[in-house]
Amino acid sequence: MRVELSDNDGNRYTIAFEGQMTRDKVLRILDLVDLLGGIPNESQGTNNINQIHTNTFSRFEKVYMVVQKNFPIIWFTSKDIQTIYEHELKEPISLSTASTYLTRMTKKSLLIRTGTGNSVKYKVAPNSLQTVIKQQTKNK
Repeated sequence: MRVELSDNDGNRYTIAFEGQMTRDKVLRILDLVDLLGGIPNESQGTNNINQIHTNTFSRFEKVYMVVQKNFPIIWFTSKDIQTIYEHELKEPISLSTASTYLTRMTKKSLLIRTGTGNSVKYKVAPNSLQTVIKQQTKNK
């Protein structure tokens, strides 16, 4: 895995990692990226999630983009997705629709799921996390 980023002063950083990828190692790399200025946010013009609704993405793809942007390494609920989706995209989504899409993402091994009933939580699957990091570093 290789991460390239630049800070606001024009300095360029390259972080290369070879070997067994673990959750702890990914968290350390993300902490380092955050210390160096983080991943560009929407005010810097990349991955502006507020522009997603004008594109031809399906609702499933929009939900997955919300997951990738806001919850790349932490647990979340379908209510979290509903709230952020409506806030960022300015379009409604029912809780049952959000839950359905998250369940489908789990079946496609994009997410992992824990809990039952009202305490179900989701998290990006470890193999999906590497894809997210690669996508974010390509945008730099």
